[in-house]
Amino acid sequence: MQLIQKHHIKKLALLCAISVCTSISTQVHAKRASGGSGGSHHVNGHFKKNGTYVQPHHATNPNHTQRDNYSSKPNVNPYNGKQGTKEPDH
Repeated sequence: MQLIQKHHIKKLALLCAISVCTSISTQVHAKRASGGSGGSHHVNGHFKKNGTYVQPHHATNPNHTQRDNYSSKPNVNPYNGKQGTKEPDH
């Protein structure tokens, strides 16, 4: 019986390690896809001039390019897992 329990504990430990590595790998890939320097910030919910409410979200820090924006191809937003759909202008 103890042998079976040890086997299950080893499997669980391995699955946990794989899960952590996958999470770290995803974050590193998102940063690399964004050009490496990156960085992001939280944006509070707010109303646009036209009255539309924008939900709170994370955005990449402003810079000279759109290539590192989460919404730009081929980037993946690390907060919600969505693939970018917009072609960067510059």
